[in-house]
Amino acid sequence: MPNFIIRSPKNNEEWERYLLFRWEILRKPLGMSKDSLADELEDESYHLMGIDEENNVIASGRVHFNSKKEAQIRYMAVKDSFKRKGLGSQIVRDLEEYAVSRGAASMCLNARENAISFYSTLGYEEVGPYQSDTGIPHKTMKKDLGS
Repeated sequence: MPNFIIRSPKNNEEWERYLLFRWEILRKPLGMSKDSLADELEDESYHLMGIDEENNVIASGRVHFNSKKEAQIRYMAVKDSFKRKGLGSQIVRDLEEYAVSRGAASMCLNARENAISFYSTLGYEEVGPYQSDTGIPHKTMKKDLGS
């Protein structure tokens, strides 16, 4: 079983590797430019990355607030060789915990079709379609965080 740790990027080099990982997994396969690897909410968001034993970035996830009570997860990605090992689930739980600690009562996200069942197992429910800038189908999903 592969070993990994989950934490926020600590320095400029880690930030660059984290953002590049997000682009390589989520955007590059769709032909999107590196200009799409970050957005205007990066500085006000909480970021987590998974790191393997060799200090490679193997997962990413971010949460920001849409309002005082609603947080949103974005840029969730896990390297294929680390899927189904609990890494993505742990990142989601850690992002939820962070959001609750700052007053969130609910979490939303926009899931690609192939990730809907993953989020459903974590308690998220589909609430409608979402038009993504990637051009691929997504569904908006929400979860009550109970705070």
